[in-house]
Amino acid sequence: MRIAICTDAWSPQVNGVVTTLARTSEQLRDFGHEVEVFSPASGFLTFPLPGYPEIRLPLFPGRRLSRLLDRFNPDHLHIATEGPTGMAARAWCLRRGRRFTTSYHTQFPEYLRARLPVPEHWTYGLLRWFHGPASTTMVPTPHMRDRLAAQGFTHLSLWGRGVDTALFAPERARASTLPRPVWVYTGRLAVEKNLPAFLALDLPGSKLVIGDGPARSDLQRRFPDAHFVGYQFGEALASWMAAGDVFVFPSRTDTFGLVMLEAMACGLPVAAFPVTGPLDVLQDGVTGIMREDLREACLAALTLDRQAVRHHALQLDWASAARTFARQLVPAASASTSSAPALSTTAFRERTS
Repeated sequence: MRIAICTDAWSPQVNGVVTTLARTSEQLRDFGHEVEVFSPASGFLTFPLPGYPEIRLPLFPGRRLSRLLDRFNPDHLHIATEGPTGMAARAWCLRRGRRFTTSYHTQFPEYLRARLPVPEHWTYGLLRWFHGPASTTMVPTPHMRDRLAAQGFTHLSLWGRGVDTALFAPERARASTLPRPVWVYTGRLAVEKNLPAFLALDLPGSKLVIGDGPARSDLQRRFPDAHFVGYQFGEALASWMAAGDVFVFPSRTDTFGLVMLEAMACGLPVAAFPVTGPLDVLQDGVTGIMREDLREACLAALTLDRQAVRHHALQLDWASAARTFARQLVPAASASTSSAPALSTTAFRERTS
């Protein structure tokens, strides 16, 4: 089957959304499906997102995306983001009477409110409008589903995540001269990630920050004792993470937090606030500690059994997550727009299993 995924988040961006979509696409191809990702890298004229110059968005992508989608003629279409690419894909579906699914990866109302005096209910209204026509909107956790339902979203379903436990593994730990314990953060360095809540903590040992972003220079100036190593990828990333003792996740606004799974696969317990994301990803007292006092959570996480943490991560794989995704796709062509019989949802699910 031909599956189209339309997204504004794609390589060379580095974030959990890109990782999720890339691994899902790989798995779907392994299942025997033809997958095409339509993104800013699909030949569009792009511009840098203000405040995030490393993120480039397509400029007026509607006409070109329409031609690309017409040519590909997908059997199933999924819109992953609410940016220009997602908007253009949504418009194409509605014009042609095509069914589609969407997913909710980013808490834009909270992110936007952290930067500008924009009321969250305004942004939630826009997002309800965007996702409203979708056959289903996939969300990563039960808490996120309940949160969106309380904001008036409908047709919500769950789509979990996986982790590459061969890449992220304790034995990949690099030799380190940093004083222990080593407290690790991995991810984008931006205001919504709440890094000062971690970097300002009075903790023994060393703080290791893996990643980059618009807040890096300010954070390095404010917290000169922390060790910033920039973006790391593949085996290098896994080796830095596995060399730590506890993974600290200070964000209060992530919908999931894929890096927590990667840390757990490396055997690192997680210290986090008890908020959306950690509440569903972590087993409090087993794979991590969640407290409003983040320092208390860090020190308690240091005592957890790293083998138990790793064992939990071994149960989470990308193939299972991709099957969940595929089961929730819907035939794009309605009875009135398809000249050939569409593959039934049951038949599609059987092929994906």
